This record gives sequence, C-alpha cells and structure tokens, in this order.
Amino acid sequence: MTSPRSERRAARAARRADADGSGPTLGDTPRLRNPGAAGAFALFGEVLLVGLLVSLVSLPVLTLPAALAAGVRHLRRYIAADDSRVRFFWQDVRAALLPGLVVGLAAAVATVVLLIDIDLARSGFLPGGPVVGAIGWVGLAAVAVSLLFAASLWSPDLGWRGAIRAIPEAVRGDIAGAFYLLAAAGFVVVVTWMLPPLFVAGIGCAVLAVVSIPSRPRRR
Repeated sequence: MTSPRSERRAARAARRADADGSGPTLGDTPRLRNPGAAGAFALFGEVLLVGLLVSLVSLPVLTLPAALAAGVRHLRRYIAADDSRVRFFWQDVRAALLPGLVVGLAAAVATVVLLIDIDLARSGFLPGGPVVGAIGWVGLAAVAVSLLFAASLWSPDLGWRGAIRAIPEAVRGDIAGAFYLLAAAGFVVVVTWMLPPLFVAGIGCAVLAVVSIPSRPRRR
C-alpha cells in the first residue's frame, strides 16, 4: 500500500516530467487518494475554518456532538475534493442537532460526575482514593474517545443511535486508532488550558485526526 507522501511525491514528479516533456502528460497522472489534501497550506486553512465553525456551534456545550459530526463530514468532503461549501456544514448541523443534544447531555453529565469523583479522590475523603481517581481518569478518556468515534460514524442516514451502537466494533477494529483519538482529545485539553483561544485550532486539529486516522496506512 502506497503512502500519501509517496503519492504526492509521484504527483510532483509527474508534473515536472509533463513540464519538460520527458514523461507522460498530466492527463495520464494517477489521481491522488486524497486530492484535497495536496496543498498543505490550504489544508491548514481549512482546518482552522472547521475549528472556528465547530467552536461557534459548540458554544452551548451540549451541541458539541453535532458540531463535531458536521465538522468531520465537511473536512472529509474537502479532503476528497468534493463539494465542500460551508452551507453543507450547516445542513449537517441541522440534521444532527436535536438528536445530538441527548448525546451531548449524556456526555456532559458523565464528565461532571467523573470530575467530581476525581476531586473527591484527591481530597482524601474517599477510601481507596487513588483507585477511584484512576477509574475517573479512565472514564474521562472513554467519554472523549467515544464522542470522537460517534462524530466520525454519524451520518444523516445512520443517526446518533446507529453511530453509538457502532462504536464498540469500530474500537475493536482499530485499537491503535482509539489511542490516537485519545491523544487528539488530550491535545485539545492541553492547548485550551494553556491559552483558551487555542481551542479553535485544537478542535480543528482533532477533527482532522478523526478524518485521517481511519485512512492511515497500516501494517498487515
């Protein structure tokens, strides 16, 4: 399996050969697997745009699942060089919003409960505090990864219920990918803690991770 870097290198070589007449014309050049990602600077700009859109939609917090799902679908369209006008992002937001509020509420409640458990474990009031604290951190990681997986799997046809039901199979099929998503979620938390406005860039990078991790080259 060729890597995206090899494909881009081959595409650049083909353009040079076409320009100097020593090789096939561009019409004979194989199509890149992710043609929308060929321009690194343009892709970076689109990631920032997605981060801004997701941040705006997720301001009420409970709308974060719908914002992530719409952002993932938008960036997939852009990377595939499909029609990625912003109006399609808003169409996905409208489709995902109301059912996604239930998912957002469940994630928010679970997060608050786990944070309270971690705080109590640190206070020393609970017996077995270190164990309770560890369980709390594992729970937070599970919530974050599940939310990113659900956003990756959601579509208007599948819906949130189908996306959530598909999470266990998706995790079993790509355990390493689940850890990569956990790292992406941790990155968002760290950069936001350092400087809150960096949440826009961080969440955009997390959406890019959700899109790119499943399609990465893997060893067989």
